[in-house]
Amino acid sequence: MCDTPPMTSETITADAAGTWKLGDLSVSRVGFGAMRLTGSAAFHHGTPSDRKRSIAVLRKAVELGVNHIDTAAFYFSALRSANELINTALAPYPDNLVIATKVGPFRDYHGDWGTSARPDQLRGHVEENLRQLGRDHLDLVHLRRMRQDSIAEHFGALAELREAGLIRHLGISAVQPRHLAEAQAIAPVVSVQNRYALDRPDPEADELLRLCGEQGIAFVPFYAVAGDAGEQGATTAHDDEVLAVARAHGASPAQVRIAWTLRQGPHVLAIPGTGNPDHLTENVAAGALRLTDDELARLNSARQRTG
Repeated sequence: MCDTPPMTSETITADAAGTWKLGDLSVSRVGFGAMRLTGSAAFHHGTPSDRKRSIAVLRKAVELGVNHIDTAAFYFSALRSANELINTALAPYPDNLVIATKVGPFRDYHGDWGTSARPDQLRGHVEENLRQLGRDHLDLVHLRRMRQDSIAEHFGALAELREAGLIRHLGISAVQPRHLAEAQAIAPVVSVQNRYALDRPDPEADELLRLCGEQGIAFVPFYAVAGDAGEQGATTAHDDEVLAVARAHGASPAQVRIAWTLRQGPHVLAIPGTGNPDHLTENVAAGALRLTDDELARLNSARQRTG
């Protein structure tokens, strides 16, 4: 028997997952990733989304208590921009809403990936996010590492923008453990975003998860629900253990993946993304799904077997 009743997503809000602090900003541990707002898959993949539906998803997220939205200026499809949708749907922004963005990668107007930004170009990336979001400062900016060996110059450029008041807090993304220490020698780091999922064992990511927990830094996995499908959208390939746990809780496999993510530590924040209002409600409700120790051990064992 499982101790958790079947999932009922109708009245569950983001409060069920608890909170964590990004610096001095308190956020619910289940947030929202804006990547999938622009189309059926990320970037130029799939078909562009219905604008009214995407706006409705954002407003519903805030109604459900979500106060941490992850976005980027390079989140756009042929017709939609995630930042523009966020601005239209939510401005003037609630006082408790934290919008996190990323800089470094670049896409041109055709959607093609260009050369990643040099340190002296990062101010332009920050100002473009400010313009699109209609803000005078950004709550949290992650430097997305683009294969460079050292992030010191790039992170130092963002630290200068923080000192200038354009950025409140800094984070890093797609990094190795050594990059965390490199960044912290320059300015405080409140968040680390790395790929991390139940079906993708990664010793380096596990080490970052541990380091962040010891230092009180948020660890924010991306593609936690998508798994190997990545930018194409949520995976449909689920391990037998995931399916068994989902049946025991009357939950979806995606909810189990989110619940497993949150069980990795109180400092772990989930940012599942969707353009579907029903999936949004399910994702937020996953914050109330409490895995037993036995279920967690079974899922962890299955994870190691995939490695």
